[in-house]
Parts: sequence; C-alpha cells; structure tokens
Amino acid sequence: MTYCVGMRLNSGLVFLSDSRSNAGVDHVSTVRKMTVFERRGDRVLVLMCSGNLAITQAVGHLLSEVSRPENLWTVNSMAKGAELVGEAVREVYRRDGPSLQQFGLEFNCSFILGGQIRGEDCRLFNIYSAGNFIEAYAENPYFQIGEFKYGKPIVDRVVSPETPLDVAAKCALISMDSTLKSNISVGMPLDLLVYERDSLMVSKYATITADNAYFNAIRAFWGQELRKTFNQIPNPDWESMPTAESWPVFEQQIRSQDQ
Repeated sequence: MTYCVGMRLNSGLVFLSDSRSNAGVDHVSTVRKMTVFERRGDRVLVLMCSGNLAITQAVGHLLSEVSRPENLWTVNSMAKGAELVGEAVREVYRRDGPSLQQFGLEFNCSFILGGQIRGEDCRLFNIYSAGNFIEAYAENPYFQIGEFKYGKPIVDRVVSPETPLDVAAKCALISMDSTLKSNISVGMPLDLLVYERDSLMVSKYATITADNAYFNAIRAFWGQELRKTFNQIPNPDWESMPTAESWPVFEQQIRSQDQ
C-alpha cells in the first residue's frame, strides 16, 4: 500500500508520498510513487499513485510514451492531463482487467495529478480506478490516496487555501508520521515536493530517509507535545454530566428445560 497527499494552496502546491511496496509480509520493497514532468518555463506536473504496482506502473509507462499523439509533455491544460491519466487507466483495464479477474485480483489504482501549465493556474486532480476524476477547490484544497485515514485529521485541522507552503509541507510530514506510526504498509523514504505558483519550475524537493534530522525532530516533538497536551486535558467529570433515566440493558432470559 502507500500514502500520498497533494495540497492546492493560494501560493502553490505541496506533494508528499512514501515508497513502500509490499506483496505480503515477506515481500517488501521500495518503489517511488511520485513522478515529475518538468519543462522549465512551460510546465510542472506531478503524478502520484497508489494501488496495484503493476497497474500503476503500466499507466505511468503509457503517460510517458513520447510517441503517443498526446502525453503529459504536450497537453495544453491540466484538465486534459487528468483526462489522459483516466484514458490510460481505462486502456490498462481493457488490456489487463479480464486476466486479473481470472486470478481473483482487483483492478486497484488511484492517482493524484497536480501542477501548472503556462497560461493557466495551479490545479489538482484525483483520478480513480474507473478513469473518472475530480478537481480540488477552495472548499477541499487537498487530496489523499492510499492509507490516508491516519493522516487525515491533522490536515483537516490545519490546511486551508491561505496556508503558507512551508506550513503545509510541515503539516504533510506530520500527517505522514501519523500514518507511519499506525500502518506498516507505509514506509520510508519519502518524496516531498513544493511548487511555488507561477514559477514553472520545481521550487523545493527532498528525499527524506530514516536518518533525516528534521523529520526525526518533528516526529519526536509532535509525539511529545501530543502526550503533554493529552495529560493536560481533565478526566471525565461524571458528576457534571447528565445521567439518563435509563440506559440500554440486554437481559438474557434463561428458560428451564421443562418449560
């Protein structure tokens, strides 16, 4: 499995992905889930994937073929790029879907595509296994794919369109830390990319390994402060809470054998 998060903010975009790939507890490997299509001054597109590795890699290969009439290097809008990703997903399904079904395997994949093409604003899309997609707007400025449930609460509480890029990047890393803490199917190293609006070039990029000093520092500080805050919260005050006149009671009726 994996965990990826992409954020669309007023000042740009933030992307973070892990690199864990596993086919059972005894077959664990490292595979990058982030691909960057950059032509400085023209476009920056970031594609992140989750799901069956063979499927997502097949989709990635189709999107990277420069011989195809249209690809992510040539599309003139981000929406058209999301359409191409969806078309590639459906093409792989037509080719491999029946064989997967014969072996009882699910056609499982999802993608986040974000970036900016010269002439339009930053945009962010979530593409599903059926090839359909949705776009991020101010009301919902981020997408997550993979094992996102552990890292969602902190993003919900912190991120809004006005959030500065570095603050959003910090939030993404804390979100990833929560996921790493609770799910062994997500693992390091991590790929973190920050794109500044209208720069048409990758602004900041880092591969974060297990010995990264900053990431280890915020992991330790976040855990310490969570425990500190938790201990400061008062215990339940039962006397101040209203008592219901009755509560659910399940009674087991025992009937004798002679009844």
